[in-house]
Amino acid sequence: MGNLASALTLQSDEAALVEELRAGSEQAFAWLLARYHQPIFSLLARTVHDRADAADLTQEVFVKVFRGLGTFHGQSSLRTWIYRIALREASNQRRWWVRHKQREIPIEQKVAEGESGTAVRLKEMLVDPGESPFDSAVHTENRERVERALGQVPEPFRTTLILRDIEGFVYEEVAEMQGVNLGTVKSRLVRGRALLRGLLEAPAPRARSAACADLGLPLREEAR
Repeated sequence: MGNLASALTLQSDEAALVEELRAGSEQAFAWLLARYHQPIFSLLARTVHDRADAADLTQEVFVKVFRGLGTFHGQSSLRTWIYRIALREASNQRRWWVRHKQREIPIEQKVAEGESGTAVRLKEMLVDPGESPFDSAVHTENRERVERALGQVPEPFRTTLILRDIEGFVYEEVAEMQGVNLGTVKSRLVRGRALLRGLLEAPAPRARSAACADLGLPLREEAR
């Protein structure tokens, strides 16, 4: 009974929050950002190709959250709904990255001439001395190693790992956000964990290919 009472209270509180957000409450808006901004940013930083885009993408997610509140009717939790929007934005960003990858300007390309007549290359104009929020949150060598390995785990296994093992969603929530059944979620999680373990145990720089080869994963089939 205690769990049921807690669930009912949570649903009631969430419904009240949604109504306040729809009414334009600045306090409710501030609470939602304080609660979900950093987790959503962390999720996107781990799932998009260019982590520098994660901050802009996070802002876009919350714009869509507030614009879409009228379509939220409580079929899932508010948290699940927000994460589903974030995953959709991450997926769109990955597709954009693949389409535009071949149009990118090589970082070694000469873009101008300096005063002494020496070539100025693109990479010299893109140096940013500051740390990103994601980089500043990574404090230990061990976590850096895990994050690097996680970035090499192919989709859709990486996102499943992030949602279940890092964000702490239950299987049913992960299935709902990814639009798959529970069996697929569990399969992806098992394979994703095996891939990550293989990457962490394999010697660099051949860790990724070795881990994938050992598992023999049908990635294209699973990704569907």
